[in-house]
Amino acid sequence: MPFETPDTEPDAAWVTAYVGLGANLGEARQSLLQAAGQLACTEGIGELRLSPLYRTAPIESSGPDYVNAVASLRTRLEPHALLDVLQHIEQLHGRERPYRNAPRTLDLDLLLYGAQRIDTPRLAVPHPRMHLRAFVLRPLCDLAPDIKLKGKSLPELLKACADQPLQALS
Repeated sequence: MPFETPDTEPDAAWVTAYVGLGANLGEARQSLLQAAGQLACTEGIGELRLSPLYRTAPIESSGPDYVNAVASLRTRLEPHALLDVLQHIEQLHGRERPYRNAPRTLDLDLLLYGAQRIDTPRLAVPHPRMHLRAFVLRPLCDLAPDIKLKGKSLPELLKACADQPLQALS
């Protein structure tokens, strides 16, 4: 499902980042599309592309199936500022955090930020579990099939997640 925004201000300071989107409460599909639109309209973000949407069973979580996608974007925002934007959008969609891995109206995770490695109390990039999650790897592969994580290609990592079925949504 293409969702693209033009990069209206080309600048050497732009960095490519990837954001995981997921939801399993409320109108999950609509929440992902709205969140992508909100990201695309954020100052300092351009060239947003949204992967196809996938339905997946919860992993280490409960509740209904999730709708997942990945967004590729170009940004001039620093990583923690981008995280602030993601958490603000989650709040706008009623995100609550009653316990770890609780069902959610919207989950936005910063997966990759250029080639940077970040490990702070608030943010870990690359996302520490993304290489173990088909619901991240498949849509990421749709957008950037040449990315390698932990020295392995996305198709290699997807094979290791074969027990995590995904259903493409039209």
